[in-house]
Amino acid sequence: MADAMLEAARAVQRLAYAPYSGFRVGAALEGTDGRVFLGCNVENASYGLTICAERAALVSAVSAGVRQFRRIVVVSDSDPPASPCGACRQMLAEFGLALLVEAVGPAQAQRWVLSELLPDAFTSHRLEAP
Repeated sequence: MADAMLEAARAVQRLAYAPYSGFRVGAALEGTDGRVFLGCNVENASYGLTICAERAALVSAVSAGVRQFRRIVVVSDSDPPASPCGACRQMLAEFGLALLVEAVGPAQAQRWVLSELLPDAFTSHRLEAP
């Protein structure tokens, strides 16, 4: 899995701000137009204000006008590799459950389709009147 997105996710992982947990994460999110958006986790002394790498990449993409995505590569220093947290899964689901999710650690990698990580997702169809 040596590709440009993986290398970009590893590079941005080194920029993560994780002074409390030491758990650095980098993410590379690919739009269907081929553009790639990066994000790293940014911790805060008030833990609830921490931003995950996946959401940072998503916000960057949306800010650039991208709303459709092909895949996300998430890099961490854990094996088995860390999959996106529940909040990140929900945020990504807003833009489609067919997203390919690749989690990469130092020695292992795993792949899912987002719908596998978030079955019976809460999406806009839940907001439609009966």
